[in-house]
Amino acid sequence: MTEAASIQLDAQPPTGGAPGAPAVADVDVPLCVDLDGTLIATDSLWEALLLLAKARPLDLAQTPFWASRGKAHFKQQVAERVKVDVALLPYRQDVLEFLREQKQSGRRLVLATASHRSVARAVADHLGIFDEVVASDEDNLLGEAKLAELEKRFGAGRFDYVGDSASDVCLWKSARRAYLVAPGRKVLRKATAVCTPHRVFQRPDLGKAIFKAIRPHQWVKNLLLLVPLILAHRLGQGQKVFAAAYAFLAFSLCASAIYILNDLLDLEADRRHPTKRRRPFAAGKLSVQTGMALSIGLLACAFGLSLLLPWQFRGLLAVYLVLTTAYSFWLKRKLLVDVILLSVLYTHRIISGAAAVDVPLTMWLLAFSMFFFLSLAFAKRYSELIQVEDSGEAHIKGRGYEVRDLRVIESVGPTSGYLAVLVFCNYLDSTVVRDLYPGGRHMLLWLVAPILLYWITRVWFIARRRQLHDDPIVFAIRDTRSHVCGIIAGLIVLVASMHWKWPT
Repeated sequence: MTEAASIQLDAQPPTGGAPGAPAVADVDVPLCVDLDGTLIATDSLWEALLLLAKARPLDLAQTPFWASRGKAHFKQQVAERVKVDVALLPYRQDVLEFLREQKQSGRRLVLATASHRSVARAVADHLGIFDEVVASDEDNLLGEAKLAELEKRFGAGRFDYVGDSASDVCLWKSARRAYLVAPGRKVLRKATAVCTPHRVFQRPDLGKAIFKAIRPHQWVKNLLLLVPLILAHRLGQGQKVFAAAYAFLAFSLCASAIYILNDLLDLEADRRHPTKRRRPFAAGKLSVQTGMALSIGLLACAFGLSLLLPWQFRGLLAVYLVLTTAYSFWLKRKLLVDVILLSVLYTHRIISGAAAVDVPLTMWLLAFSMFFFLSLAFAKRYSELIQVEDSGEAHIKGRGYEVRDLRVIESVGPTSGYLAVLVFCNYLDSTVVRDLYPGGRHMLLWLVAPILLYWITRVWFIARRRQLHDDPIVFAIRDTRSHVCGIIAGLIVLVASMHWKWPT
């Protein structure tokens, strides 16, 4: 163990009692606290790797070589390249409150972690409650190595230990008192086999957190895959309906995998955001490792389902994955490119739906989709900028937009929506719509145009009034007037599709 790995923040020497000695007061026994998964509801190394993936992705190719020289060397190389903002880490408030109470009682607190010493010291400096830091430097202080260091300093049974993982079992066994933080069933079983926990800090509801992380409410966007089937009047063909349902589920699972990846890459930005900081990964309710495993599993299920559909759909699903991944890693930080790509991704859903059920597409539908969803993408950025303006900041963290761009977005956003309505009106005079709605029934569809104008304009009014707090699509799901507009428009299309003749 090197001298640099132990950082004395207070010159006061520790005291304690040896095993079998008379009982000593808590204040005389140092309280040693783990960092990853214990004091913070995340893993600092995984967070650093995510920062490395965003800031220096080419360096990821070197990680196998770093790992081949040992875990301590691996942590050192990562720490030299990226710095985790410890002020934004999700600290477990119940644990932190307990530690502050112990500190106020006069107890000596020791941050004992396998994390790199630079991260551990930054956390200790930020919190200001630790008297000493013991962390990894040339040696990786995990499990038995950490136990040896603590027993060397304090003696066996002369320290209390707060931890969370299976690697802490040996420390709980040696400690005077064992404190368990959010242990899984396996860890709890191993711990209780070697000691009687003095206190167990419970973990949050993982099922609820996972459900929130996959964002099933966002799956409504994938209903766009059904649009080609509906507009082609093929709902009566059962095989195509099942194909559309498989396509919807595959896209939804793939989208959820990307949402999770996006949340992982956006941890720091989300933690600075007034509402996004409550997301499961930003808040520490789910670990980075859980997120990676969940994302990979969802992708496997999505492409497994795609095997039931034409190969063109699988190709389009792969393109969607590539585009959304590029968006998550890079393109979402590019001015205008991000909103254009968002509108492309919505239109891509429509194209994929047509491929899944094998029905033709019209250029009218694609043009309408591009303009319509470009308007909504601008509305999303506009509402984010409004919140940034209210907070006194100059730009959106992790985006290419500044508060002074608001006036431009106020102009191009609604205009794009109105162009979508113009495309729709031109479509109503095309031969395509006359063939689908013979007998003059297509004239009824003109009633949809004012509904579209009303809804688009209302979205922008709400955004300008600082009341659009969600994605516009999510807003539409929860908004009663949007429901009424959708029902009326749907009834108009349904009546126009019936077999009757327009009076002459």
